[in-house]
Amino acid sequence: MSDADLAPGAAALGEMAAGRSKDAANGHRRMGRITREAAVGYLFVLPVMAVFAIFVFYPLLRTFWLGLFRVAPYPTIPSKFVGLSQYRNVLTSPDFLASLGRTGEFVLLTVPIGIVLGLALAVLADARIRGIRFFRTLYSSTVATSVAVVSVIFFTLLNPTVGLFSYWLGIKGGNGILQSNTWALPAVATVTVWQNIGFTFILMSAALQAIPEDLLEAARIDGAGGRSRFWRVTLPLLSPTVFFAAVVGIIASFEAFGQIDLLTQGGPDNHTNVLIYNLYTSFQNNDFGKASVLAAALFVILLAVTLVQFRFVERRVFYG
Repeated sequence: MSDADLAPGAAALGEMAAGRSKDAANGHRRMGRITREAAVGYLFVLPVMAVFAIFVFYPLLRTFWLGLFRVAPYPTIPSKFVGLSQYRNVLTSPDFLASLGRTGEFVLLTVPIGIVLGLALAVLADARIRGIRFFRTLYSSTVATSVAVVSVIFFTLLNPTVGLFSYWLGIKGGNGILQSNTWALPAVATVTVWQNIGFTFILMSAALQAIPEDLLEAARIDGAGGRSRFWRVTLPLLSPTVFFAAVVGIIASFEAFGQIDLLTQGGPDNHTNVLIYNLYTSFQNNDFGKASVLAAALFVILLAVTLVQFRFVERRVFYG
């Protein structure tokens, strides 16, 4: 075979080799660019991660660690390492189980009612009538009221001697509603619902205004009445907002503290001694080991409840 016959093959091999080297060079440049972009991204994220590490992750890990020690009520006495026995003793005690049951009852009294009332007020305020802006402002005004102010207002209204609510309910003198084993927790739950209803109303109102008008008009043309349009069009489109309000509401109810401390201090007879208040009284009694166990348990419970909601409840959410 002559050199002339081998020339085309050699040229083709040369072109293939040149193409491969060019692709390799492009690949190296692409990887270098990706590495530089990742480095810049980590550089921007680093301050935020540092803040989270100092103020979130370290205290969280420290809380779990302190739960392994029995801390003496006096600083001169050293702490004693007891391992997981303190977790077992605290989490199986009747005191913890009772406070956990009260917390669950409090959540059931506040979250569903708060969402339903907030949605109902948002639907009413969505009407296009003159002066409706006044009612929108009125319904959302509680979001600007602190828990201390709300608690003082309701403490006065529920006072058995001068309280207006006590007068309407026919309760004059005596211990009153906040000192009743039956009605103390529902009363505190009512205060919580009233305080949080402004936030829920704002969420639902924003979601209602984001619903496309042509969908409601199409349902109206198809002959759907007002109730049918609400259940078949409006409510499914509101389901992401309802789901968000449920998740946030449950977390807020588990962490409700100010109104309980100002109205009942966990009484009467521990009937409003929810988990977060039990944690607070443990700190007051200098039982830091028990308080750390309760704080860790509260974190795990909230994490588990939130994950369950995202795992099972979110399936019913319509993101259309």
